[in-house]
Amino acid sequence: MKITASLKNSTLYKECGIALTTWLLLFSFLLFQQPRSELTGYVALVFPYAIVFYWFCYAKLIPGIIRKQQDYRIYLLKVILTIALTALPIIAATSKLATGLYLFAGIFTLAFQLVFTAPIAWEVYHYRLRTGKEINRLKIALGRSDANFQFLQSQINPHFLFNALNTLLGTAMQEKAERTGEGIQMLGDMMRFLLHEQGKEFIPLKHEIDYLHRFIALQKLRIRRSPNILIEIMIEEPPEELEILPMLVIPFIENAFKHGISLRLPSRISISLKTEAQTLYLHVSNTIHTKKTNDLEKEIGGIGLKNVRQRLKLIYPQQHKLVTGEMENIFFVNLQIQLTKIT
Repeated sequence: MKITASLKNSTLYKECGIALTTWLLLFSFLLFQQPRSELTGYVALVFPYAIVFYWFCYAKLIPGIIRKQQDYRIYLLKVILTIALTALPIIAATSKLATGLYLFAGIFTLAFQLVFTAPIAWEVYHYRLRTGKEINRLKIALGRSDANFQFLQSQINPHFLFNALNTLLGTAMQEKAERTGEGIQMLGDMMRFLLHEQGKEFIPLKHEIDYLHRFIALQKLRIRRSPNILIEIMIEEPPEELEILPMLVIPFIENAFKHGISLRLPSRISISLKTEAQTLYLHVSNTIHTKKTNDLEKEIGGIGLKNVRQRLKLIYPQQHKLVTGEMENIFFVNLQIQLTKIT
């Protein structure tokens, strides 16, 4: 955050410097113009004030107006008040230099700042603001496309798998391998979900959780005969009207089963998921079991979590909070997402 703020301030002062250099060049042109008239001399006197006033509007006054979501009328009011307070020294100075011109000095100062300096500062700042928003929009669009592409690349083609699973299911039924057939049936249901939901921008939260239940049931089938494995599941039924990015929650659960299960050592996985209002709360924790350095499954799991982080930053930039960490040989994930309603 400090680095970002520093970069923003650096850009702001750089733009102010460019604008002030332009003002100084104009000031120099008027100062050295021959022959000099009283008006030229007075404009040369007002220019330094205009330079400082422009910087004040651009760097201080306008950002405060934008931050408080005030409009141009408030800006003009503050400009007039600032000019009224700061123009008095100039009026006093010009009244001593040229008797009889002090009233004109005040009127000219007020008019010059209102007609030129204040509007120019306002327009330049808003042009910078619009340009920045457009750049951010393009970055988000480009990043979202890249994240979705990586996500799709990381998934095995479900069409091929679905056909292969049907073949395996038929073979298992013929050989009366009921447990294997049950697992294949569950996996087939998961593939059906991928076929139906893949490519959509958002899906009902209920569909995501249905897939989650199937995945957990499949994992329990695998570890059914392992007494040292404890699985704690607390998933509340979600509201019908909430939607979520597809396959956003599931990688955290997959990661827990990939790295938190050992058929030889005591293992524990805890999954808690609930919603309050439009906020989703997910807590996942699992026992840490050391994997080999070149373990392919470990590398795939790391890529999956990295992609999820990227998708969260792109789609829910200000609407999520993700905390991961380790504590006493336990890896944990705490995720909060402010979801939207189905439109």
